[in-house]
Amino acid sequence: MDEKLDIDQYIRETLAHKELVNKFMFRVIAELNQRMFYHDVSKLTNPEREIFQTYTPKLSKCEYNSEEYKQNLKEMRVALDHHYAENSHHPEFFQDGIKEMNLVDIIEMLCDWAAAVLRNKNGDIDKSIEINQGRFNYTDELKQILKNTVDDVLGYNGDSI
Repeated sequence: MDEKLDIDQYIRETLAHKELVNKFMFRVIAELNQRMFYHDVSKLTNPEREIFQTYTPKLSKCEYNSEEYKQNLKEMRVALDHHYAENSHHPEFFQDGIKEMNLVDIIEMLCDWAAAVLRNKNGDIDKSIEINQGRFNYTDELKQILKNTVDDVLGYNGDSI
């Protein structure tokens, strides 16, 4: 006959497991809180500030990934290179791109994308996720996870939060 835990032992083990899960989740929450505080702080100093100050209005008037958009990115390369080197929520931060990111990097990246599309002409987070799959070479599975997160967690409806 199979061994069965008595109810007290089962409850103690379940509560101990729950406590460990809570501790690990708290570590993730603490890291996300720190990321919220420091997100894009590099944009507040040069070389980023001056260049982004000039190009943010230009980028907001063009469609994401259009030729005009890509040309603006080329023109602001100095600021972007600095920004990517300072911020791990961008795949460009890593030598091997998105493959080296952790889940917290990816969460911050997705939140960044969701906010950024609201600043662009015809911004669409689902379209951005599709375009960025080609740009950053991530799997269909990750693409679907990103879309699920937008739908289920971010409370994002395409024009407001």
